Amino acid sequence: METKTLNKKEVAEKTQRITGCEAVVRSLIAEGVDILYGYPGGAIMPVYDELYKFQDQIHHVLTRHEQGAAHAAQGFARISGRVGVALATSGPGATNLITGIADAQIDSTPVVCITGQVASHLLGSDAFQETDIVGISTPVTKWNCQVTKAEDIPAAIAKAFYIAKSGRPGPVLVDITKDAQFGELDFKYEKCKGVRSYQPVPKTSQDAVNAAAELINAAKKPMIVWGQGVILGEAEAELKAVVEKAGIPSAWTILGASALESSHPLNVGMVGMHGNYGPNKLTNECDVLIAIGMRFDDRVTGDLKTYAKQAKVVHFDIDPAEINKNVQSDVAVLGNSKESLAMLLDALNENSHEAWLQEFKDLYQIEFDSVIDKDVNPTKEGLTMGEVIKQINIASEGNAAIVSDVGQHQMIACRYADFNVSKSNITSGGLGTMGFALPAAIGAKMAAPNREVVAIIGDGGFQMNIQELGTIFQQKVPVKIVVLNNEFLGMVRQWQQLFFDKRYASTEMTNPDFVTIAKGYHIEGKRVSNRKDMEAAVKEMIASENSYFLEVCVEKEDNVFPMIPSGASVSDVRLS
Repeated sequence: METKTLNKKEVAEKTQRITGCEAVVRSLIAEGVDILYGYPGGAIMPVYDELYKFQDQIHHVLTRHEQGAAHAAQGFARISGRVGVALATSGPGATNLITGIADAQIDSTPVVCITGQVASHLLGSDAFQETDIVGISTPVTKWNCQVTKAEDIPAAIAKAFYIAKSGRPGPVLVDITKDAQFGELDFKYEKCKGVRSYQPVPKTSQDAVNAAAELINAAKKPMIVWGQGVILGEAEAELKAVVEKAGIPSAWTILGASALESSHPLNVGMVGMHGNYGPNKLTNECDVLIAIGMRFDDRVTGDLKTYAKQAKVVHFDIDPAEINKNVQSDVAVLGNSKESLAMLLDALNENSHEAWLQEFKDLYQIEFDSVIDKDVNPTKEGLTMGEVIKQINIASEGNAAIVSDVGQHQMIACRYADFNVSKSNITSGGLGTMGFALPAAIGAKMAAPNREVVAIIGDGGFQMNIQELGTIFQQKVPVKIVVLNNEFLGMVRQWQQLFFDKRYASTEMTNPDFVTIAKGYHIEGKRVSNRKDMEAAVKEMIASENSYFLEVCVEKEDNVFPMIPSGASVSDVRLS
């Protein structure tokens, strides 16, 4: 075989002599990054100096806290499917990213965090703002590394983006010492296409698919529970085709919401602690349970000793570590959901299960009469969270992306929001991070400027990252913010009421004037405390072309039902 030796001129055309900090920026641009979120400081200042020179190609968003930067990167990633990027300095800047990184890890969100670090000769000396961020972040990252030489920067960033986005996505952290940023290298960027010993997508077995199809075709009472793996795999069309061909009642986890439109006749609602009555109860009556891109979280399963013990379990997942981790599978189908569901579709018989589906409808009617009607069509004096979501559905025609925080309002938003478009439910699932929604909504709106983005937040979570109103103001992000104010840490108060004899220990909130604070950030705002004003206020908010803040004063001691008490069986779901 003929080989060609490059001469010095050809090498020069392929490489450039630049600094490490410029290599960081050029590497990000090569990965298609045009927006990133961060906060400058001493150890990352060389990179910021280069960002200043590349403002025409990459837009840096100055958040008001590094946690806000991490959550904004998450929101960006969740709605776009692209990798979100966050930037921070060493020490406290880096540690402030950790909550967002941990949230991204458990919710499988592709985020790349780049942190500055003290000079390599100072490592281990307890230098000013030195922390071992690689050691700290190891348990909550998919991969991380520290770079001490300028010439290693491009390969590290390329590997970071590949690992973050491939297979089951997750957060990656690259820590770069200050001397590596100032050092020089011959820059040439090559995207990473593979990592030795890392197989991001297992090969799907046709035999496993056939075994799954055999169980499903023979089932009398099959039930699908799908999770975020469907959305991450961009398999929404395949899921819908499988559901419709086999006629299977299908439920979702909170991170799976919106993969199948809410109005679909085979969409039977949400499973889990505050999920719908029917799918929770009937989990323990189905004969085949088909889990797709979900990990059998404890909030979904309740007591594992009683969970779906009568059923054959078929588990579709991209991550081998999830198979048999919590629930034993009779058939496991590994692989990307888009491919594996397409293979399953070919092997399925056309079917319908009308009598079985009617059982879900009958239980829904019980739930509607006992809970839903009172939540969304209340006749009592006080406002409910459910009726607020109903008005948002009407005003947005069910096309808004709902970014919810954590608590009662989160469960109400997930239960009652109309989802007509995929990637419309952005929330903190596994970690349950209060303070998530406001910065995540910023990232979501910047990633999808043509979509209506509505942040639904409680009065507790809102104050955890309230400073990001400054980011909204400075960046002119037209996100809509709804604070459902019950003057309590509502979900904790509900548990105290039900399980701690109404000892409301440290859950009652004395809140500031939120509307005045919003107006201080030049964000138009309004407070609603009467039902007669609700519809007009929501319409005004949705119609606004700018950011808008709406505070709704809801009942202080309203509860979210149905509810499965912690550790109880899904069959023990309570309606009151």
